[in-house]
Amino acid sequence: MRVAHPTRPKAVVKGGEPLLELDDVRVSYGGIKALKGISLKVFPGEIVAMIGANGAGKTTTLKSIMGLLPLAGGTIKLAGRSVAGESAVDLVAAGISLAPEGRAIFPNLTVRENLELGAYLHRHAPTMKETIEDVTKLFPRLGERMAQEGGTLSGGEQQMLAIGRALMARPQLLLLDEPSLGIAPKLVQQIFAAIKEIAASGVTILVVEQNTRIALATARRAYVLRTGEIALSGDAKDLAENPEIQAAYLGG
Repeated sequence: MRVAHPTRPKAVVKGGEPLLELDDVRVSYGGIKALKGISLKVFPGEIVAMIGANGAGKTTTLKSIMGLLPLAGGTIKLAGRSVAGESAVDLVAAGISLAPEGRAIFPNLTVRENLELGAYLHRHAPTMKETIEDVTKLFPRLGERMAQEGGTLSGGEQQMLAIGRALMARPQLLLLDEPSLGIAPKLVQQIFAAIKEIAASGVTILVVEQNTRIALATARRAYVLRTGEIALSGDAKDLAENPEIQAAYLGG
């Protein structure tokens, strides 16, 4: 997966510094505090997972990073530069892409058209062709269905399409919101194998996932969210062996 954008310089991360850093991020819906001071770091090349129950604030965190929700307080930095308050368009240009919860593909457009929309900021034909080739190597099913309308794909294939569309912008940081939601177990395994391959190519990944077992098996580190706050964090393998996590999320 080639990640260099054809029209923008890559954000430079100094040695040992995070690519993404949230510090005391707070978000409110009306009078309800959805995030109560989230702080986390994601370093270049990592897969980092956010896990937790419904309503814990996981999707809100991703939307905040993507500029889709205003902050009530705190800071968000990309490669050391504050990006809080920037629009989603500017953040895509800066190197962040989101594959949203529920996939949100365009059902009446073909697979190819959905993918091409992911490259809307540059529309550079040779780059688009190369990236589509990369995406179809990653997800061969999409290559077999390029002329098929997105709405006729299975749930797993639509998730592949949503991830592929996000990759069309050639991001440095890929945000994934519930990639296993509503998908058959066999395809879940394929999608998470692809996520590892994407990370191996140099794309940094922050993934929200309710399937705690596969999230902790895939990620290097993880954060556990509970009612808008980080309850636990650490090495994913250590968290998988934590009795509290096993009891709450792994059926232990």
